[in-house]
Amino acid sequence: HRLDKDTSGVLVAAKNGMAMQHLAAQFKSRQVRKRYLALVYGVPESDFGTVDLPIGRHPVDRKKMSVTTRAPRPALTHWKVRESFVGAALLEVDIRTGRTHQIRVHCHAMGHPVIGDPVYCRRGEKKRLASATPRMAQSVKDVDRQMLHAWKLSFLHPKTGKTLIVEAPIPVDMTVLIAEFRKWAPGREFDNR
Repeated sequence: HRLDKDTSGVLVAAKNGMAMQHLAAQFKSRQVRKRYLALVYGVPESDFGTVDLPIGRHPVDRKKMSVTTRAPRPALTHWKVRESFVGAALLEVDIRTGRTHQIRVHCHAMGHPVIGDPVYCRRGEKKRLASATPRMAQSVKDVDRQMLHAWKLSFLHPKTGKTLIVEAPIPVDMTVLIAEFRKWAPGREFDNR
């Protein structure tokens, strides 16, 4: 289990070999539930959805992943809008597979790249946001990492078998940006039970 560079959030680490084997088996069988929060450019047309596009190495740029690849591996991402703003949205993302850069690649494929993503964000996104609301674009200008946060992780405790849910608070840089978005371009919040 690992996170992309500059992605904040929760991680799980095993304290011994037995725990490691048990956790590895849960990850392999996709029993571990991984939920993220992502600030993205634009507002999806639907309030929720699924991206079921295989991911593999980009055919030209070996440092990137892509949905257009010679060696695709299945990748499934469920998402829902938690809050929308003018020109941006906060998504809750539930990945069912664990491909490299999965959320970033799938958000890019949806046409809503993660804000601050240096690899998968199109150059024109900041300009499009600036035309929608210049003050929000100014807030995004100082972002120095992708606005992606590993929010919750749930799995079975290796010894007791009880479900554990571990949650990482939203980091300051993300909460500040969300507050700025609410201030300059309020949108709507969704019932996210």
